[in-house]
Amino acid sequence: MNTIFLEFLEKFELNDIDNTPSGYESTKKNKTTIQTKLINDLDVTYYINEFWTSKQRQANSLHEVSYRACFKPQLPHFFIKQLTQENDFVYDPFLGRGTTIIEAALINRQVIGNDINPLSSILAEPRLLIPDFQKLERYLKNIPFKKGLKADIDLSMFYHPDTESEIVSLRNYILNKEKNNDLNEFDKWIRMVATNRLTGHSKGFFSVYTMPPNQAVLPDRQIKINEKRNQKPEYKNVKELILKKTKSLIKNITPLQQKQLNKIHKTAIFLNKDARETNEISDNYVQLTVTSPPFLDVVQYAKDNWLRGWFNGIDINEVEKKITMSKTIDNWTNVMQKVFDELFRITKQGGYVAFEVGEIKNGKIKLEEFVVPLGIKAGFNLLGVIINEQNFTKTANIWGIKNNNKGTNSNRIVLFKKE
Repeated sequence: MNTIFLEFLEKFELNDIDNTPSGYESTKKNKTTIQTKLINDLDVTYYINEFWTSKQRQANSLHEVSYRACFKPQLPHFFIKQLTQENDFVYDPFLGRGTTIIEAALINRQVIGNDINPLSSILAEPRLLIPDFQKLERYLKNIPFKKGLKADIDLSMFYHPDTESEIVSLRNYILNKEKNNDLNEFDKWIRMVATNRLTGHSKGFFSVYTMPPNQAVLPDRQIKINEKRNQKPEYKNVKELILKKTKSLIKNITPLQQKQLNKIHKTAIFLNKDARETNEISDNYVQLTVTSPPFLDVVQYAKDNWLRGWFNGIDINEVEKKITMSKTIDNWTNVMQKVFDELFRITKQGGYVAFEVGEIKNGKIKLEEFVVPLGIKAGFNLLGVIINEQNFTKTANIWGIKNNNKGTNSNRIVLFKKE
């Protein structure tokens, strides 16, 4: 057992964290609460505290890419800082928008990301290979945009005709280069930013006012939104908005960090595989995995990402069939058992798995109760369950929900070690 880390958790106070920005003084000094619970005849230790908050560490602007059901960068940072050293490999088998690997790369760890959804690598990989802004601006300016083009699906409820033509021009350009295996760092960056700017609820998006960008509403719903708000799509300059978002993403990146990220990109591994079968990763290779798996059928990936899928030439319905969208806990645990078996294979001796499970079905299902036996059966030793109490949680009750919020109400991480 890692007694040093467990002692750290037990004694943890908000002011103990080593990355509190200068000028910030916590008004709280909460010591960790320790409780035990019997799971499968095993006494499991729970560590409860506000281990990370947005005030303790401002997330880097490079993370500001929207994706449904993603955790905050402070979560992986906490474990990466404590359980790895520079140049160790950090892995996420359910990559999502890439929070774990981006955060790991920012503090000089090597990275591996995997996701069955190809959108994940489209959103994550370019942020390890940040282009020079002036060169990007010149490159983008020279991409030919044609007038009068229309999408092969009706997008008139989202875009002004001239904006739609620019989006279709860019889509055709990117897909053609991808087909010819000719995508460069500028193309990948532009594709990543454009994918993130397709729809949203501010003037910085290509679309008329709609839902947040991680939930692209269906056309019939957008028509109703337009009618209710008495709005119609106005012209948006696609190239200008791509450059504006680029500036926002890289505003916190120093030249040294950019160089470091580009270096890490050279050894980074991006996979588009089932997390149960990642043969490209060698045995005993990864020091730390920080991940959050699909939770039963909570998130509808095809519905949320249909427009991003269209822009990138991805059949998102086919992708959703491959994602672990289990409707029953038995099916979910059967899949996750094989994921844990694979994680045990690739984890180094002395390495860790931090498995974030949240709260499901309005708190009625505590997934850690199912995850604990999975990890142990795979061969890991259980260190405990770490619960990060959020500021908005009014009642510190780790066994049930005591407010009206639905979905994930707190971070619940099951921590394993390969002895």
